[in-house]
Amino acid sequence: MEIRKGVPVSAGYAIAPAFVLDSERYRIRKRAIGKSEIEAEIRRFEEAVKVSRQDLLDLKQQWSDRSGNRLSELFDSHIMVFEDKRILDEIKKRIGENHFTPEYAVSRVFRKYVKLFMELSDGYFRQRVSDLHDVERRLLRNLLGKKRETLSRLQEPVIVIARDLTPSQTAQLDRNMVVGFATDAGGVTSHTAIVAKALDIPAVVGLGTITADVSGGDRVVIDGNRGHVVVNPDEETLKKYRVLSRNFQSFEQKLNEEFKNLPAQTPDGAKIKMFANVEFPQEVAIALAHGAEGVGLFRSEFLYRGGKEPTETQHFEAYRQAAEGLGGKPLVIRTFDLGGDKQFMKNPETEPNPILGCRSIRYSFKHLDQFRTQLRGILRASAYGDVRILFPMVSSLEETMTAKMQVDETKELLAREGTPFNEKTPVGVMIEVPSAALTADLIAPHVDFLSVGTNDLVQYTLAVDRVNERVADLYQPAHPAMIRLLKHIVEAGRRAKIPVTVCGEMAGDATFTLFLLGLGVTELSLAPALIPEIKKIVRSVTLAEAREIVEKVGEFGKASEASAYLRQRVLSILPEAF
Repeated sequence: MEIRKGVPVSAGYAIAPAFVLDSERYRIRKRAIGKSEIEAEIRRFEEAVKVSRQDLLDLKQQWSDRSGNRLSELFDSHIMVFEDKRILDEIKKRIGENHFTPEYAVSRVFRKYVKLFMELSDGYFRQRVSDLHDVERRLLRNLLGKKRETLSRLQEPVIVIARDLTPSQTAQLDRNMVVGFATDAGGVTSHTAIVAKALDIPAVVGLGTITADVSGGDRVVIDGNRGHVVVNPDEETLKKYRVLSRNFQSFEQKLNEEFKNLPAQTPDGAKIKMFANVEFPQEVAIALAHGAEGVGLFRSEFLYRGGKEPTETQHFEAYRQAAEGLGGKPLVIRTFDLGGDKQFMKNPETEPNPILGCRSIRYSFKHLDQFRTQLRGILRASAYGDVRILFPMVSSLEETMTAKMQVDETKELLAREGTPFNEKTPVGVMIEVPSAALTADLIAPHVDFLSVGTNDLVQYTLAVDRVNERVADLYQPAHPAMIRLLKHIVEAGRRAKIPVTVCGEMAGDATFTLFLLGLGVTELSLAPALIPEIKKIVRSVTLAEAREIVEKVGEFGKASEASAYLRQRVLSILPEAF
């Protein structure tokens, strides 16, 4: 048994076999073979080694013919692995003595060497880790052949273990079969964390080397409350976590039943609107079941998951389905947030620093045909419900006006065609970069609402990559700079008499509920499963008390002091939140 500590990003517990995404796009089962099968399985392994080695020799020859020895020599280190008697004998030993299948034996042995190399200080050996991963994948492909079980078609529940999960990978998940996540990289606002919360799946990120510590088929426990991942737990530990899991599920169910139909209103009458963040039209029903009053952030990138640009009809049908499912409640559709870490297209545009490059609204302006196609789909869907348009990563008033101009031109075309749409479709912008936050007072009079994307706003304000586990401790939403920016944004909305919604992870973090309430935020949009928890906090404190908390937070000069104070205040209301 091995216990690893990471960053807890989605509460709950999960117990299931591991699916290691870094070495497999298919499932390796931990299955014992009979004594009579050992000889045949060893022969199958030896044949796979022979085929894999020949594949590499053929590739080496092809590159030699094209470019001489310089590039062909890159294959030598891979070929050497297939000629390493120590590794091959150890795999055969595990097949013979442990009765492992060849696939599982390969995974176990390669994981052992990957972990060993990563622990060595010698740079040469650390660089060989990628070679080991490549060789392992090639060998597993030849062993499994057509027996692969893809991530989108799993046959039993699994816990996904990965370096990180890209948006395109999460879009392909079989959501009924993935019961937990654990990743090497990531922080509290990484894409994996956001998806896990949205799906109410326990997750731990920022584990560093979990992909080297786990083999496909290992039994894994995810403790999303404490940030622990237990690999191959003993029976006593397994029994403990089964009890914890049952108790947690019972608590969540009770909380949801008690608060889902109650308004998020303070004892002195202040009303907070509770919206949901969703990624797919099908999640609308889940949001409503948790007491959402609408969808405050509908991420549209799922339409690009096949690597192809969606048609106007595909846009329209998805948005119409969501709008009708909400039955007149608000649906805020964020225009596509492509580029940066969200690479869905088959041939993504490469940039030296994509997070600061052509992403979100900038990408839209560079691809106007795509942008107008989406706007047509959104506006057409506005005839079927309370649909609103949200532009991501706007950095200036100029960009705001340019985006609005595209909406106006699209409306003119639809009107000329006689296509139904809501002429008064509200338009808002996401405040998620410092320039927009500092000029929110200039932007607010020109839009119908502001939506604060705290994930990126923290990232850009503090210069902290939100998916880099090495600087996860520097990602501090309670930093004095963030506190001041949030105050300025809310005040800009108040003066312009438009609502300000917080839709980033701060909205669903119980630590910040009292602070946001006291600041004057009247709308929150968060993962559906978190709505009952946040409602309970809102209903437990007066607005006057919340304002006193804001005053106190403003006195702290350190983010750690502000966070500790806010945690202490909410612990008395909802100790289960931590």
